[in-house]
Amino acid sequence: MSGKTKNKQSFKVWWQKNWIGYAFLAPFLILFTIFVVAPVLTAMGLSFTNYNMMQTPKFVALNNYKLLFLDDEVFLIGLSNTLKFAIITGPVGYLLSFFAAWVINQLKFKRAFALAFYAPSICSGIAMSQVWMVIFSSDRKGYLNNILLNMGLIDGPILWNTDPTYIMGVVMFISLWMSMGTGFLVFLAGLQNVSREYYEAGAIDGIRSKFQELLYITLPVMKPQLLFGAINSIVGAFSVFDIATSVAGMPSPNYSAHTIVAHLYDYAFIRFQMGYASAVAVVLFVITFILSRGVMHLLSTKDE
Repeated sequence: MSGKTKNKQSFKVWWQKNWIGYAFLAPFLILFTIFVVAPVLTAMGLSFTNYNMMQTPKFVALNNYKLLFLDDEVFLIGLSNTLKFAIITGPVGYLLSFFAAWVINQLKFKRAFALAFYAPSICSGIAMSQVWMVIFSSDRKGYLNNILLNMGLIDGPILWNTDPTYIMGVVMFISLWMSMGTGFLVFLAGLQNVSREYYEAGAIDGIRSKFQELLYITLPVMKPQLLFGAINSIVGAFSVFDIATSVAGMPSPNYSAHTIVAHLYDYAFIRFQMGYASAVAVVLFVITFILSRGVMHLLSTKDE
């Protein structure tokens, strides 16, 4: 029997054994290919073209990427702003979400507190930013300005959403408040699913404090939830757009709140330069992909 015939027979046996599982996977794989894989590949292809949605795409090789990094100063500002935003809000929001979940998990009325923390994330970023702008209003009637004026800490109202010095700080603050959502619920669910038997065994082995339980038992057991929360934080930090535009407008003063996604939106849906916008999207995809893979390498176990 030839090797080719053996391969056909082994494939036939394998297919008879596993076809039911792949049949169940087929709907997800088809939809994932259509709505995720195909758009990503299409964007990568269009990033090498000059395409304005009215004419046939014209191949321009790496010209879009050269323009991005060598001639587009606004993109570089947006890239810098996004990196600063991600470096601060990503880790801080991640740690705050876990800390809040850990503290609430110790409380008696954990469901009520969990609802209070999760509720802000139900609303859209635009809606929440408008609520917060009552506090950060730039006139004397704004809550924060009014408090600072009455305390004598400032002589005049601070222009929170028009002064480039304060805009990004306001955006970061609102984004941190909004980040107490999906990641927080995942952490809380992970904490509640840690078996009490682990803590009882740890107590026998000499673990005495809550901090030791957290360090030696909770964190190792919760690696899948920690991984999901980390990736969710990375994606959320690099996709900031609606809160920034709601607070500072588009474009923001001196592009102080301009982000990569805002740059992408500008070229895709205002200027309709889809080739250039695709290049921006590919750069954003590469950055988030590399960071996500790094986090997966750090938090995943050897068997995963």
